[in-house]
Amino acid sequence: MGLTPNIRSAARPAALALGAGLVLVLAAGAQQAQASEGGASLYLLGSGGPGNAIMPPLRGVFFDNEVYYYKGGASSGKQFTVGGNVVAGLDAKILADFATVLWVPTTNLNGVTVALGAALPVGNADVDVNAVITGPHGNQIGRSASDSATVIGDPIATGMLGWSKGNVHYQVSTMLNVPIGDYRKDELANLAFHRWAFDSSFAVSWHDPKSGWDVSGKAGLTWNGENRYTNYTTGTEMHVEASVEKTFSPKWSAGLIGYYFDQVSADRGPGAVLGPFQGEVTGVGATAAYNFKIGHMPATLRARAFTEFDATNRMEGDSIWLGLTVPLSLKMPAAPPT
Repeated sequence: MGLTPNIRSAARPAALALGAGLVLVLAAGAQQAQASEGGASLYLLGSGGPGNAIMPPLRGVFFDNEVYYYKGGASSGKQFTVGGNVVAGLDAKILADFATVLWVPTTNLNGVTVALGAALPVGNADVDVNAVITGPHGNQIGRSASDSATVIGDPIATGMLGWSKGNVHYQVSTMLNVPIGDYRKDELANLAFHRWAFDSSFAVSWHDPKSGWDVSGKAGLTWNGENRYTNYTTGTEMHVEASVEKTFSPKWSAGLIGYYFDQVSADRGPGAVLGPFQGEVTGVGATAAYNFKIGHMPATLRARAFTEFDATNRMEGDSIWLGLTVPLSLKMPAAPPT
């Protein structure tokens, strides 16, 4: 009986770990209008961050809900291919919600923690263009256009392997986009990719509980399949992220975060009428987290904000997201015999 408070307190690090690191895969399906076909990439830039390599210390099932808002634009002289249309003067706003469930079946597979999960994006995409230069069937339109839709995106399967040595944590993560979402053919506003895509990333976090400092980094590659409707194959994309955060109390932490994106191979296929269209962009921002309880369960609320610059073949914009992470169930360790 005297061990019960200590056993229950072990649940708190599980939620904190997810609040810091689970965002690697939770919102990754968001289609920020910024790159490749349709201005969208499987990996959501900025989803890495403080503690991104830390795995839950307990087995269980965890839930995360991320609300994501992005607003960006490109000059009227810049062309993009969106839904089979060649457009100029692109402006986009996205408000999306991502419900994610993560299952941790073991925390000690030869010293490795294993996590499996799935995410589903649902939201509204609002797109305005100054001119539709070429329609999906080659017809010349040459007029401004707008499109807005609330749709369901492609589901995303996720997996993570993590281990640690002292204050240093390591993680390998993967994401698979399954193209069965609500794809609107020939339209400007979409959340679904209508293509298979796979991302693999490696993250490292130095997390010192005594000093309260966390320094994290992450790098990965995204490989894209063909959109068979538009005959467009997006090139391979690289993403790199880094963050520094300070914990000020058991409830509060805050820090800085940044990312760099570079498409390392060309777009191809009959639908890639603008040529290689390799994109590049840099973003910087800030993040803060608040830890509390929902009933007896620990929870983490994390906010992030970013602004982008030095974009090539991409839009520049700002994003804000708010995430809530809470365990649904936890497998507490057995009390030692007395």
